[in-house]
Amino acid sequence: MLIFASGRTDIPAFYSEWLLNRLSAGFVDVRNPYYGEQVTRYRLTKDVVDCLVFCTKNPVPLLKNLDKLKSYGIPLYFFVTITPYEKDVEPNVPDKNFVMDAFCELSEKLGKERVCWRYDPVFVDEKYSVSFHIRKFREMCGKLKNFTNRCVISFIDLYQKTKKNFPAVKEVSENDQKFLAQAFSRIAFENGIEIESCAEKLDLSAYGVKAGCCVSKEIIEKAGDFRLISKTGRQNLRKHCACLPTRDIGAYNSCPHLCKYCYANYDARLVEKNYGLHNPDSNFLLGDSKEGDIIKPASQKTLVDKLLYLF
Repeated sequence: MLIFASGRTDIPAFYSEWLLNRLSAGFVDVRNPYYGEQVTRYRLTKDVVDCLVFCTKNPVPLLKNLDKLKSYGIPLYFFVTITPYEKDVEPNVPDKNFVMDAFCELSEKLGKERVCWRYDPVFVDEKYSVSFHIRKFREMCGKLKNFTNRCVISFIDLYQKTKKNFPAVKEVSENDQKFLAQAFSRIAFENGIEIESCAEKLDLSAYGVKAGCCVSKEIIEKAGDFRLISKTGRQNLRKHCACLPTRDIGAYNSCPHLCKYCYANYDARLVEKNYGLHNPDSNFLLGDSKEGDIIKPASQKTLVDKLLYLF
């Protein structure tokens, strides 16, 4: 099983102490986001967790405790989102040079096959124009080229939460997508970085960006230095998603980055309220157990192909 930490909130940036406490305890309780009384208990042990997959805009708090994180013996893979947007779009994301420095340090300590740069989501407006993106992407490639082999891009999806929090944003036109894909692929190639799209309905392979997936079998096998069974399944959370199945231990409406385009936050006041409920010693990311909770252990098994090790 692959544990995702997380697509619902930024655990490395804001909840790293809690995560390390849960790893020490060996389990975590996760509320169903739609039926709150239903709780799934996941074991966080190396016999059933094949990889901890992180998605963050600021790995520094977890980077400071990387040795402890590695001591649990579970393979690690980090997606670090670094985009060129300013405080008007990403109000609480740290300075991008600070994040890029942290990315480089993370790569040096884990190996660049275990870190991936996400330039995501891409949207275009008067301020963040096509030429702006190309210029910033080139600058970032120059900084990160020796520290990752891979960059994943995607263009903004207009989820209902995104429309509510960012009503001015528009879908990127097909012409702009193709132009940016071609420019990005050329720049990435010049810097020795492989570029992929994730869950995009438009085929950009003719412009140098192959249709990939964030969490692929190949990526996890390299991160863990093992082979996975052939029938791993797919996540299928989005129509064009081909990622391996993961189990998310985060919670919606709990990320204080408050990025305007975020699909996981609905209301800034609710985020503040939920963040105030966080207890690093709790089994739950937000709050604690409640009367009426129905806690069920997850069905967990390794995806590692054990037969390979018999020969």
